[in-house]
Amino acid sequence: MEENLLKQRKEMLGELMRDPAYVPMKVKELAMLLDIPREKRRELQEVLDAMVSDGTIGISKKGKYGKPELFSLSGIFSGHPKGFGFVTVEGMEQDVFIPAEKTNGALHGDKVQLVVEQEPRGKRAEGTILKVLEHANRQIIGFYQKSKNFGFVVPDNQKIGKDVFIPQGKDMGAVTGHKVVATVTDFGGYNRNPEGAITEIIGHVNDPGTDILSIVRAYGLPEEFPEDVMEQTEGTADEVLEAEYAGRLDLRGLKTVTIDGEDAKDLDDAVTLTKEGDRYHLGVHIADVTHYVAEGSPLDREALKRGTSVYLVDRVIPMLPHKLSNGICSLNAGVDRLALSCLMDIDQKGNVIGHQIAETVIRVDRRMSYTAVNAIITDRDEAVMAEYADFVEMFEQMKELADLIRERREARGAIDFDFPESKILLDEKGKPLAIKPYERNAANKIIEDFMLTANETVAEDFYWQEIPFLYRTHENPDPEKMKQLITFLHNFGYFVKAPQGEVHPKEIQKLLDKVEGTTEEPLISRLTLRSMKQAKYTIDCSGHFGLAAKYYCHFTSPIRRYPDLQIHRIIKENLRAGLSEKRIAHYDSLLPQVAVQTSALERRADEAERETDKLKKCEYMSRFIGEEFDGVISGVTNWGLYVELPNTCEGMIRMNELADDYYVFDEAHYQLVGEMTKKVYKLGQKVKVQVAGTDKLLKTIDFVFVREFS
Repeated sequence: MEENLLKQRKEMLGELMRDPAYVPMKVKELAMLLDIPREKRRELQEVLDAMVSDGTIGISKKGKYGKPELFSLSGIFSGHPKGFGFVTVEGMEQDVFIPAEKTNGALHGDKVQLVVEQEPRGKRAEGTILKVLEHANRQIIGFYQKSKNFGFVVPDNQKIGKDVFIPQGKDMGAVTGHKVVATVTDFGGYNRNPEGAITEIIGHVNDPGTDILSIVRAYGLPEEFPEDVMEQTEGTADEVLEAEYAGRLDLRGLKTVTIDGEDAKDLDDAVTLTKEGDRYHLGVHIADVTHYVAEGSPLDREALKRGTSVYLVDRVIPMLPHKLSNGICSLNAGVDRLALSCLMDIDQKGNVIGHQIAETVIRVDRRMSYTAVNAIITDRDEAVMAEYADFVEMFEQMKELADLIRERREARGAIDFDFPESKILLDEKGKPLAIKPYERNAANKIIEDFMLTANETVAEDFYWQEIPFLYRTHENPDPEKMKQLITFLHNFGYFVKAPQGEVHPKEIQKLLDKVEGTTEEPLISRLTLRSMKQAKYTIDCSGHFGLAAKYYCHFTSPIRRYPDLQIHRIIKENLRAGLSEKRIAHYDSLLPQVAVQTSALERRADEAERETDKLKKCEYMSRFIGEEFDGVISGVTNWGLYVELPNTCEGMIRMNELADDYYVFDEAHYQLVGEMTKKVYKLGQKVKVQVAGTDKLLKTIDFVFVREFS
């Protein structure tokens, strides 16, 4: 179409749609209104397509054209380092793709208004961002690069695809190499970088601790406790007071232990076990944190603001001050402690056939480690058994009971994803000394089984009482995602029963049992996990898919998780006098927001923990540049291969490093195939790689291929 005519038609349409009385119309209606003959409608359609593409007008799903805001949606923008991104819109199954030229200056995490163009059949919808509704990045943490008269902050978060311009005089004296906090003063636009001023110098990139502190700042993790919180904490007693024993069930006569890791300091659960005939009496005793953290107090408000303790590789950012978490709320051996106990009677089939929830006072006899208990029940270590002679029989009975509970849970179809976690050992300056897999032993599993049982028992009790409560729920997987997973599994020779994409957790566990010990086990386990939804906190008891449980909550860790603390408060109030209508209304109003907030804070903590692990793994592997390692292909993409080493460190072999052929990504089978040689690189394949380099800023490890194993 002639350029002037195109411009003229655009102006006519733009003027028409600015009319307040304008209502959306189809092409035919617009043509009649603008007096455009039938033979010219194709040209009108081209103009409309161009105007939709540049965001000047919008189009409805029924093909009507109008002001963009009439058809706009809102969602959260997720950026990509290359400039494009995706918007997650509530209620839409797939995210909307936003090309780089249509982001309109949006940065990662921003809440945006967008219009969705007509969705191509079978492909992801594309859209245009109209405007940013809410900026997510008031402060950006990154690496400072100084020029003569200005500087730039390169964001640590690679999804923020633009550097922040720092004008002269706004840099606080920072030099190249400093990690800084930049406060954004102007968010810029599509062709213009954000602008800001440095408000804090965290430290030089080579200074010990600066790397982790940068992550702490980037995720907005709290550090120091506010003054009013510390004042309340200082007024807390160091031991149980005489008046606090009144009205509590005294369980100090029971043989009681805590079982934790050697370096644990906040001990919030203890266990007791006795056996009469074929019946077990299991006690799970949880620190009564709410006794010291009153609702609405400075401590309570700060705990809700934090949501959870965050366990970074070199530090813990606690939900509660150490005087509480390591002191009066910690179930330390040899001292009286207040607890909320779930006392359960369990039969030979692992069924809870009776229970009592009570406010108690307990005294832990021995602080046990997973290592020591495992040495007794698995290794039968004579020296350790002699040291804990009075407890050996109880630990053996615990193993018996845990096995029964686990068998029952497995029979109903609970899924057990047993991924190796990393144990990263640091020196006093934060430098990684060693990285190795951290594996669960039989003692870990005993405590897991007992805590899961208590969580289920408490959740079922309060569900049937119809009292406002916080549950831990895990929704059924999305049927479309399951269909995609099943197609992938078929290519590997595995079959899962899932009519219309509806799958029972037992089928997932059968699959994991089949792949156990195979080369493709890590990959299939990860892809299966990614096909599932995230667990979260809700006020509705809709069940936990992964555990195949109808009722589930988090009851056992009130020192480090706010939802546990919240339900303890409800449980105690109910035990004492029952909940009045006024208090029920109070919790009905309070709990929905607590559920949303604590779910979001849990995700923030998980992401920060993963980032610090990636950082230290990258730093550790930088010592081995040029050295060779055996590994397993853990990921295949169209840009290269991911390889995981036995120490859990993962790196990439980029496509251009595979120089012996031109490789094509076979998405259906997750493999690369050489066009000429037909050589195949696939998931689970064992390979030998050489460490080519690391990038601490990007937290990446680069490998080059040495050879594969037959």
